[in-house]
Amino acid sequence: MAHGTARIGKDHYRTEIAVGGHSLVADEGPGLGGQNAGPAPYDLLLASLGACTAITLRMYADRKDWPLESVEVGLRLTGRREAMRIERTLTIAGLDADQQARLADIAERTPVTLTLKNGLPIDTQLV
Repeated sequence: MAHGTARIGKDHYRTEIAVGGHSLVADEGPGLGGQNAGPAPYDLLLASLGACTAITLRMYADRKDWPLESVEVGLRLTGRREAMRIERTLTIAGLDADQQARLADIAERTPVTLTLKNGLPIDTQLV
């Protein structure tokens, strides 16, 4: 499964992330005291969902040998705390209406979608 680390020093709030053999930077915007050096944590959450959705739909279309030209996944986090929700829109090019509907159905069952919908226990240890 996936493995990663996030490290913050004295910079407010630049965080160096290493995950999947890649390096990323996360930060908060100036309104929250950061320098906007990278996406904020919720932006990264949306990026994960968007990437998983796009990749899964591409894989499905490829297996079916469908002439999928592109998928654009629009994402928006709305609400506060207990009322938070993600609005996801799909723009699919190259497929007929039935194929597009099938991909919209598949989008509801991508791995990250299911993880977010079902919740995920987090075990924290101090070392």
